Amino acid sequence: MNPEHYRISEHLFATKTQRFLHFVLDSLFSYILILSAGTTLVLAGETFGYPSLSEWVETMTLLEIIVYSIGIIFLYYFLTEVYFARTPAKILTKTIVVKYDGTKPTIQNIFYRTWSRFIPLEWFSYLGTATIGWHDALSRTYVVHKQALLKDRVSFQNKK
Repeated sequence: MNPEHYRISEHLFATKTQRFLHFVLDSLFSYILILSAGTTLVLAGETFGYPSLSEWVETMTLLEIIVYSIGIIFLYYFLTEVYFARTPAKILTKTIVVKYDGTKPTIQNIFYRTWSRFIPLEWFSYLGTATIGWHDALSRTYVVHKQALLKDRVSFQNKK
């Protein structure tokens, strides 16, 4: 490691409690989006004379519901983390997603991060002492306290 380049250290990591809150709140927000999008499709179908759209939503098979839900959840995480490097839950807990050097993740990092969330039982990766999950490790990203990161980077720059 080059001492002249800033690197994230563990003291900046979000706590396990914060990560659990992210999971719960983002799951809730995603569920609200899934229901809202479905309701919007039904209302749009009925309002604009497309009864087949309303019928499709109302008679979706389990597979269609799963694909639809995964699509909404993917867009929720991907778009919020690409544009803001944080989901609404991370905004509430004052945390942010960064790369190893404290910079904003690339679209590729976020793409891997988002798809990694769909690994079956991925949330088990937080059991034990791990503070980073598989979706962090596979995308080479970290969730850190935003203000602590900013202070740490300023301190690092002042030492150079």
